Amino acid sequence: MKIQDSELKIMNVLWKQGDMTAKEISDQLKIETGWNINTTYTLIKRLIEKGAIERKEPKFICHPLVTIEEVRKEETTIFINKLYDGSTQLLFSALLKDHDLSKEQLEELKKYIADHS
Repeated sequence: MKIQDSELKIMNVLWKQGDMTAKEISDQLKIETGWNINTTYTLIKRLIEKGAIERKEPKFICHPLVTIEEVRKEETTIFINKLYDGSTQLLFSALLKDHDLSKEQLEELKKYIADHS
């Protein structure tokens, strides 16, 4: 399932705060993004249609059906496929080449790789 950036704003609210009414989500996103209630409700409807959230009654309570970890995994796969021809090695090479990492960060990465090999 592909979740658009605007839809992720709604998912992030639910992941951080737990189940909320559509109105509560709308009120929070109005402050954070300036969206009106119709924009938020349209995006919630799309997420329901995608199966990312479910609507519970009473009061139109929204509950996430996917976790942030599931979405991160999917988005990472899409990113790697799109920009690195599906090669995790190319991604890591680019990260190490183009970004300065501290010794501590490098040691942490080495440990992670050793633990997962």
